[in-house]
Amino acid sequence: MSTNNCCCGSGVDEREPKLQEIIAKYRDTKGALIPVLHEAQELYGYLPMHVQKKVAEGLNLSLAEVYGVVTFYTQFSLSPKGKYKIQVCMGTACYVKGAGDILDKIKQNLCIEVGECTEDGMFSLEACRCIGACGLAPVITINEDVYGRIVADDIKGILDKYKEK
Repeated sequence: MSTNNCCCGSGVDEREPKLQEIIAKYRDTKGALIPVLHEAQELYGYLPMHVQKKVAEGLNLSLAEVYGVVTFYTQFSLSPKGKYKIQVCMGTACYVKGAGDILDKIKQNLCIEVGECTEDGMFSLEACRCIGACGLAPVITINEDVYGRIVADDIKGILDKYKEK
């Protein structure tokens, strides 16, 4: 399981030695960057710049190369993710059926913008191109849960279920 901390405290980071172990495990492996980034993201929950710098130094790569890979592949994240990761489908079918209003309602309810995480670390919000459930448009996912044919007025009740967990 990953350790997702949206609000990092000050002090010593206990994850640093584990990151060094990950880098050392792959140091002499051709094509090591992506596996190292995957494991680093599992460890931190995302790939902050200081982690990217450590990976670049440890694998003898430029920071630009590491950053290029992190920003190219969608499975890597530059920002913290919440315990509950909300994705709002903004593909054509969802968009024409009101996904923009749903996204606005989520932003209003959680007081965050797309790409952000709530201060308590509970929720993060992303807009994506297509979830692949066009027949259920508009669609959102919260972690592995899929909600289809929703309207903006459904959002408070859906989020409240996760707030109570």
